[in-house]
Amino acid sequence: MSAAPLRSTLLAALLLAGCDADRPASTAPRSAPAPATAAPPPRATAASAALPPDTDRSYARPAADRVVAIGDVHGDLAATRAALRIAGVIDDADRWIGGKLVLVQTGDEIDRGDDEQAIVDLFDRLAVEARAAGGAVYALNGNHEIMNVQLDFRYVTEGGFRDFEDAPGLDTSALRASPVPPRARARAAAFLPGGLYARKLAERDVIITVGDTVFVHGGLLPSHVRYGVARINREVRAWMEGKTSSPPTVIAAEDSPVWARLYSGDPPPSPGSSACGALDQVLSAMSAKRMVVGHTVQRNGITSACGEKVWRIDVGMASHYGGKPAVLEIAGDKVQILTRTPNGANGASNAANADNAGSANVKK
Repeated sequence: MSAAPLRSTLLAALLLAGCDADRPASTAPRSAPAPATAAPPPRATAASAALPPDTDRSYARPAADRVVAIGDVHGDLAATRAALRIAGVIDDADRWIGGKLVLVQTGDEIDRGDDEQAIVDLFDRLAVEARAAGGAVYALNGNHEIMNVQLDFRYVTEGGFRDFEDAPGLDTSALRASPVPPRARARAAAFLPGGLYARKLAERDVIITVGDTVFVHGGLLPSHVRYGVARINREVRAWMEGKTSSPPTVIAAEDSPVWARLYSGDPPPSPGSSACGALDQVLSAMSAKRMVVGHTVQRNGITSACGEKVWRIDVGMASHYGGKPAVLEIAGDKVQILTRTPNGANGASNAANADNAGSANVKK
């Protein structure tokens, strides 16, 4: 990265400390207007006209007989392993045993816990092992991955700052004369656009489909589809690789795909609501039957909304929240919620009645 973008990023990191805790950094009040050339942020409201079909489908992955999805794990390796074992994808040595199964993790592997490097590396290794077995692992970027590449470290634990000091191949030399505090330099070097872990995250998408299911961290809105799903993935990837100096406006907006909560309200939106109308437009344009999102903690376990067309799978399983691990399983048209039973074995509960289960949502 050239010196100018590096200085700009570091300055942004200092300014982020005063931002609102539950908002993306770019939406905090600013004294100057956004540049005239910036793309307008997407609107959460549904448009009356149907969306045109999405023609660039580089985000689409093949259907699989069995797909399992795991929500936010937030730096808790024990909870991550528990969820992966509930899903039936790893053994006691954390090796892939899922065969041709497809695993999707919907983002927010980092922040709020001390095991972030191990979790990111685990999913990267499992992706290699799954591919060799005919399966697949797709880890997505959530708002906390975006925040860390912005050097927004508001949710980093003390252990999280230390966690990256031993990262192999990490170069902190460019930060020695910077205003970044010494305790944060290893993490900043890891996540600075073009840095070691920023490049790892750049290999991940923000939005994908697997067969007829859309996966995204916060929620995909009609305006995002108009902007271009594949375009969002490309622009975020270029920024994380250090090829552009700032994140695309569409990902930094308060209703961006990683920050949106339109489908995650409590009580859950029901068919006929404006939120479900927006969802119907998106699913139609994406040739999909359902959407799976994380981001907003469902205190009573995985829930659905809009007549089971959207599944909310962030159960707050990390120790920071104290929830219990749970996994969503999709096999054809059958959707099941998998949970750990009291004796430690896998347990399955039917998806029926998951709408209106109640979420007691937690913003994060």
